[in-house]
Amino acid sequence: MISKERIDCEVDKVKKKAIAYRRDFHSNPELGYKEERTSSIIKSFLDDLGIEYYSSTKTGIIATIYGKNPNGPTIGIRADMDALPITDKKLTSYASKVKGVMHACGHDAHTAILMGTSEALNNLKDDLLGNVRLIFQPAEETDGGAKQMIADGALKDPDVSCVIGLHMDENIDSGCIGIKYGVLSAASNPFELTIEGRGAHGAYPHKGVDAIYASALMITALQSIISREIDPLDSAVITIGKINGGEAQNAICNEVVLSGIIRTLDMNVRELVLSRMEDVVSSITHSMRCGYSLNITESYPCLENNTSVVNLIKNAATKQIGEKKVINMARPGLGVDDFAYFGQHVPSAYFRLGSRNVPKGIIHTAHSSLFDIDEDSIEIGIKVYCQAVVDFLSKGL
Repeated sequence: MISKERIDCEVDKVKKKAIAYRRDFHSNPELGYKEERTSSIIKSFLDDLGIEYYSSTKTGIIATIYGKNPNGPTIGIRADMDALPITDKKLTSYASKVKGVMHACGHDAHTAILMGTSEALNNLKDDLLGNVRLIFQPAEETDGGAKQMIADGALKDPDVSCVIGLHMDENIDSGCIGIKYGVLSAASNPFELTIEGRGAHGAYPHKGVDAIYASALMITALQSIISREIDPLDSAVITIGKINGGEAQNAICNEVVLSGIIRTLDMNVRELVLSRMEDVVSSITHSMRCGYSLNITESYPCLENNTSVVNLIKNAATKQIGEKKVINMARPGLGVDDFAYFGQHVPSAYFRLGSRNVPKGIIHTAHSSLFDIDEDSIEIGIKVYCQAVVDFLSKGL
């Protein structure tokens, strides 16, 4: 059994390098499926360590550290790599150099943490009782690179028994982690609704069918699904974030396009919302003499943590940072993450890595132009990963 002290020694060797990689990625962010530079750096890193890998899903990388017993179990660790189309307004030495693109969600740190973990575990491989699958994933922020990487064999050859992952959390103090049993994040269904009216002169509205007026009624009616048809103790959100319609001030609009997203935390609630949305849209448009087309996308499922894998993470973190710094999160969030796809195939769990530090001014929310992390959290992420891997390969779940 590899001791905590030995893990700590290896992590101490790689933590500064991991921070340097994080700063480099933060300065040079890349959007989903365009992470060519990031991918190239990771490949060179893996080459230097002699870790086997292959490319997947355009810019993704699937790598494997083989322990002294390659026929033993295999645990997977996933890190997402992509940035967001947001302008970085931080005044730091590592602020984004790419106009309009920024790591505003911590994926640069996720990648750097997995790199640090890879090097530390590679140094311990002669004593690992199994294997470690390293999954560097593109496009979490867009159409879900995880699903495509799974289809490309991310959980095969050797078969992966479980997967762990983490996400930076600006609401949790640096030095702590958050764990959640059961559902952690929501399922999502983006949608686009086109309401088809008939144009006319604004002076003669009775000669047309006003798509803007119909859309106003539609927005109100759709929210009634949430307020009057969902159990108040359940959670669901219908957000209409974009409206396009109309051409002139004095013309009756003939077409309006509403774009939005549905978020739910329970599959039965998800099915109810989708079904009732179709009913409401059909009824409102019919009553207003409009036509319509409704396109609802089947996107990310709920991210549901496996109890045994959460316990693995909890016990590993307790060894590394102490029980008092392991926070049991009482409530899930309505954000989404394509890590959820891994849980549809093997037992998986995702934890939150605290990155907030008020004295350092690191307080800004994810997906904002001032988002940053306390880099002291990087060492903790590597330690928890390494300890969880060692524990799993030694004892299983």
